[in-house]
Amino acid sequence: MSGLDARLVVRRGAFDLDLELAAAPGEVVALLGPNGAGKSTALRALAGLVPTAGGHVRVDGAELRPLPPERRGIGMVFQDYLLFPHLSALDNVAFGPRCQGRRKGEARRAAAAWLDRVGLADRASDRPRALSGGQAQRVALARALAVEPRLLLLDEPLAALDAHTRLEVRAALRRHLAGFGGAAVLVTHDPLDAMVLADRIVVVEDGRLVQQGAPAEIARRPRTDYVARLVGLNLYRGRAAGRSVTVADGTGDGHVLDTLDSLEGEVFLAFSPAAVALHRSRPDGSPRNVWQATVSAVERHGDRVRVTVSGPPLDAAADVTAGAVAELQLAEGARVWVAVKAAETHVYPA
Repeated sequence: MSGLDARLVVRRGAFDLDLELAAAPGEVVALLGPNGAGKSTALRALAGLVPTAGGHVRVDGAELRPLPPERRGIGMVFQDYLLFPHLSALDNVAFGPRCQGRRKGEARRAAAAWLDRVGLADRASDRPRALSGGQAQRVALARALAVEPRLLLLDEPLAALDAHTRLEVRAALRRHLAGFGGAAVLVTHDPLDAMVLADRIVVVEDGRLVQQGAPAEIARRPRTDYVARLVGLNLYRGRAAGRSVTVADGTGDGHVLDTLDSLEGEVFLAFSPAAVALHRSRPDGSPRNVWQATVSAVERHGDRVRVTVSGPPLDAAADVTAGAVAELQLAEGARVWVAVKAAETHVYPA
């Protein structure tokens, strides 16, 4: 099999990781999950930096698990770059080819070509301390690619950058990954990095795969509360009977929501915070999904205000204007009516 084919089994104290992972040549797979989910552990297990208790790690059909890290032929970019402080940018990039047995001149010519490719030909003689964070990240990427790996691992490669540099480097990283012929695995906690850089997203929680798919599919059909929060949706699990979905409401009875989708059985129901309307008195008119709740938080959210309401019967997040906050006197503890049109809901099989 070409590309990456792995099952990673790691046991570290009370934490267990058991994750199947595959990536085709030319494909970028992002591991996304909360802190402590096992993302970086999985990446380090692929690299041979963390011992595995079972499973396999195959790249282009070759089993790498018995091999030490330096013999796996894997390129890796760490969050803090780990450049050699006493070497120039050129010699940092040439280090990998030299370890592969290439002569010094040949390795330095290859390194110069890679620095030119990442736009740093004029910084070849600089040591890491003279480079900005974005430049150091590009040197680290060039060093990883200079060994011509069949598998590239990136561990939070943009986490150490400021917001402006992050935009610039993310765009450059996307271009370089598009031109990389091997498989690539990216670990990130930032959903935007995953959505922009990855062809496929694998969501990991508590050491297990909980959802995977194309970025658009993950964003449209989240399957856990964590993913729903990342993509900004209200998510409920319930049982559908035609165009009605009964979701748990904390009382044991269940709360019924109407939808235009007609399904049967276990489902997820989702809607955007922008689809939620708040009222101080029960609304008249078209909304078929109406319930009373208590405001539990009011926070600035971009150019809107995110209002969180708590049940029973249901918790929800609503995005409203600052004017609506003042007009409705939305503050913690206020009682409000929540309305969501059936046409604004989205239901899909669990």
